[in-house]
Amino acid sequence: MVSLEEIKMFTIHAHEGQVRKYTGEPYVEHCFAVAENVFISMKEPTPDLVFSAYLHDTVEDTDVTQEETQQKFGDKVAEYVWYLTKPPEFVGNREQRKTLDRARLAAAPPELRMVKICDLMHNAPSIKEHDKTFWKTWKTEAIQLLEVMEARYVWDRLCTDQARDDYAKLVTLLTTK
Repeated sequence: MVSLEEIKMFTIHAHEGQVRKYTGEPYVEHCFAVAENVFISMKEPTPDLVFSAYLHDTVEDTDVTQEETQQKFGDKVAEYVWYLTKPPEFVGNREQRKTLDRARLAAAPPELRMVKICDLMHNAPSIKEHDKTFWKTWKTEAIQLLEVMEARYVWDRLCTDQARDDYAKLVTLLTTK
């Protein structure tokens, strides 16, 4: 069985030297923030789900492969990471990739959609604050994704009472100027 410490160290190593686009903070802080939000927002997060939250950007943003994820962390974590990994750029233009992204995440297990919702919650404020032009495109894509994931239903069903209002805050952020 893989430990939480092993996942954290793997994530730190995989994202070593990467920084967030708008804030300049170490990229791994985003991975940790998403995982922490999953852990505190969900009623019953499984270890595999929390592990996949730490690893959610690893395959798409580092040299780590899907196969390596499977070998090190098992089938379930690898499956979860696959659902969370964006299609590579060679697959098509942004619109085509986002269409594929929505289809994959709409088919994802509800608990995994919680990870993506937490990812959007962490990304939205910095994009809105630092890139007003991209924000217009990003928020439209985020709203479309939330709709196909049935995010309101998923959030209400799986979140803790303390996190109940967090989804509404995300929607407000996405729908106000």
